[in-house]
Amino acid sequence: MSSPDSPRHSPRPIARRSFLGRTAAGSLGIALAGSYEAIAGPAAIAATRPPQGYGPLVPDPAGILALPAGFTYRIVAEAGVTLLESGEPTPSDADGTASFSHGRGGTLVNNHEIGGSEPYRVPALSGLTYDPGAGGGTTNIDVDARGERIREYVSLAGTHNNCAGGKTPWNTWLTCEETEQRAGGAYQKDHGYVFEVDPFDREANQDPVPLKFLGRYSHEAVAVDPRTSAIYLTEDAGGPNGLYYRWTPPRRFHGRKGALRALALSEGGDTAGKLAALSCYRDDTHVADLSEATEPGTRFKVRWVEVPDRDAKTQSVRLQFANDQVTRSRKLEGAWWGDGGAYFVASYARHTDGSANEHDGQVWFYDPRTETVTLKVIFGVNPDPSQDTDYDGPDNITVSPYGGVILAEDGEGIQHLIGVSAQGKSYPMARNDLNDSEFTGPAFSADGRILFANIQAPGHVFAITGPWRRHGHADD
Repeated sequence: MSSPDSPRHSPRPIARRSFLGRTAAGSLGIALAGSYEAIAGPAAIAATRPPQGYGPLVPDPAGILALPAGFTYRIVAEAGVTLLESGEPTPSDADGTASFSHGRGGTLVNNHEIGGSEPYRVPALSGLTYDPGAGGGTTNIDVDARGERIREYVSLAGTHNNCAGGKTPWNTWLTCEETEQRAGGAYQKDHGYVFEVDPFDREANQDPVPLKFLGRYSHEAVAVDPRTSAIYLTEDAGGPNGLYYRWTPPRRFHGRKGALRALALSEGGDTAGKLAALSCYRDDTHVADLSEATEPGTRFKVRWVEVPDRDAKTQSVRLQFANDQVTRSRKLEGAWWGDGGAYFVASYARHTDGSANEHDGQVWFYDPRTETVTLKVIFGVNPDPSQDTDYDGPDNITVSPYGGVILAEDGEGIQHLIGVSAQGKSYPMARNDLNDSEFTGPAFSADGRILFANIQAPGHVFAITGPWRRHGHADD
């Protein structure tokens, strides 16, 4: 998730202490709003911050994970400590994660964002490995109803820098390579693709097939429309900033297990369907960058511009467009389908990376029915990341079954799981008391009893349980 190529600090910090609902309810059924300073000015901040969420975080005696009173965690897996069923240690850098239900428990599909220097690679097992020169991939963790690990095993190996991804309506996981790595040196194949992983059928994961029709670029996350099987994808890249994409399947395509693989292997499969990039308009005026929006509720009309060369044979996909053709954004990150549309996150923006305005996070909602994107949340630039009351750098996102969303913080200083209530108020859901590594992979179990999440380094996978229906003042 993290990218070292752009500075995060700003010479003009904007304080941000809370979110307040100020727009009509959006597609999620909630009004998510942004920087209170942008609404009322900094003098009003301290006096108006209400108690929210599940209450204050209680420091962890073990020094790992602070949670609200009544909540507890279990370490499901730990890089270098727990073991895969093949005998190797759990791989490093747990990232995007999804939970799949079966029987009285479930299976987690867990990405590993391994770029080459991490201590514990995904083992290159026979039949499950795309490129033996790459150390990333996915592991599956079978858990019981309490989130206790039953078994852990490789489901995909030989991929590169598996960052986030997305759950499909047919209960598979799309894992994304955040890279444009070409074959050469240790790498025997090109990278920068999306792969499908079945959480239950290991035979379906044999002989991994890149879904080249989804493009070759620095993929971050995906969200899938269950009605049309259209796939929406974020790109985390700079110089120039990345794009938001939509893949429209070919006619008579029906999303189901094995259908994407079969399409990729079919004649003309590399260019099946249509891959297009987002282009936004305010009335008839083109919007060059999503950071132009500074007010929650800002809505842009959407057009889609077809990608000329989706495999980026001679030029990166984002370089194939002029700035007046598409709408760019710095640090496009997490994605999640909910309420008939696709939520996606921009982690931060700075003038120095070409952004029009500075912020420390946006959450957007794309509505396919109206062909619009609406800004739901905006974080002002965090003036002091060492303070526990401010947040910056939202990354992965999941919709909570109890209302609102949960965001994984990948910012500067203290790291949190951040909740945003149905009324648009932010609250801390968890704090990393171990180190300053990012949170990744928040995902609820099918019954809503467990929130799974990760601290990427040194590599902890958690199962968080507690009184989820106790919202305190989050809904006041």
